Amino acid sequence: MPFSNTHNKYKLKFSAEEEFPDLSKHNNHMAKVLTPALYAKLRDKETPSGFTLDDVIQTGVDNPGHPFIMTVGCVAGDEESYEVFKELFDPVIQDRHGGYKPTDKHRTDLNHENLKGGEDLDPKSVLSSPGFGAPGGTWGYLGDTLWHLDYLGSTWGVHGDSWGHLGGAKMSHPMSPRCPQCPPVAVMSPMSPDVPHYAGLSFWGGSGGVPCCPPDVPPTSPGCPRRHNDNKTFLVWVNEEDHLRVISMEKGGNMKEVFRRFCVGLKKIEEIFKKAGHPFMWTEHLGYILTCPSNLGTGLRGGVHVRLQHLSQHPK
Repeated sequence: MPFSNTHNKYKLKFSAEEEFPDLSKHNNHMAKVLTPALYAKLRDKETPSGFTLDDVIQTGVDNPGHPFIMTVGCVAGDEESYEVFKELFDPVIQDRHGGYKPTDKHRTDLNHENLKGGEDLDPKSVLSSPGFGAPGGTWGYLGDTLWHLDYLGSTWGVHGDSWGHLGGAKMSHPMSPRCPQCPPVAVMSPMSPDVPHYAGLSFWGGSGGVPCCPPDVPPTSPGCPRRHNDNKTFLVWVNEEDHLRVISMEKGGNMKEVFRRFCVGLKKIEEIFKKAGHPFMWTEHLGYILTCPSNLGTGLRGGVHVRLQHLSQHPK
């Protein structure tokens, strides 16, 4: 489904010098790399789905960044974006990922048996292990930065049909009421009202001010559901920043079990998608391909919530 990009065709009536954005006050990787010459070279290119350079940099233009935090400032609309606009993405990736060169090959180890330690964090100090989450994109579908409401249904068709095949995971519960129109999948269960925003696992709002978020797709869209298992330790978001976001979490300090659940669940989901003809997007160089360059590779994030009982008593 090509992305309608008539606005870019209109912009090409003007010179590159006229259209080059003022990045003098921006603090992001895109602004460091993009020059007037590079903009002029790439501005008339587009991916097969219609994603252009102006689409790539729009979030970085709209969001100058923080004086002390270097944001990325650019996004991919599809898997081809990283190739068509590689002269911008490659140096951004190299800068953002500590010198990762265009010739480097990504290595991923998601064998939970190779993890050493992690099961002995003090439960008196660890409130919970939000643990591990990873976004994922599937071949054959546009990135979230290209989505419109009429497109979400087809992606949900692939993703939504998968939860009934997860066996023991029982991904039957929608995280409502944020998505009241989600298609029913097995037993419907409302989000607990005493857990605000589902323990912090809520969607970004539909705003152009949020990087990697399509501005015209609200989080209450029927194509933006979330699912969790019975005890809410394994969650999946669909059609938010990326096609999927897989999250494993639990109370206490057993990070090893959190990681095991994550790896097993992610493997099952990927097997289902492969059978449906839509494996996760992956290349030998970039690893798993995702909307934001900061998430390339495994897209894996880990962390814990800790209890600092005496912090308020510290003299500082």
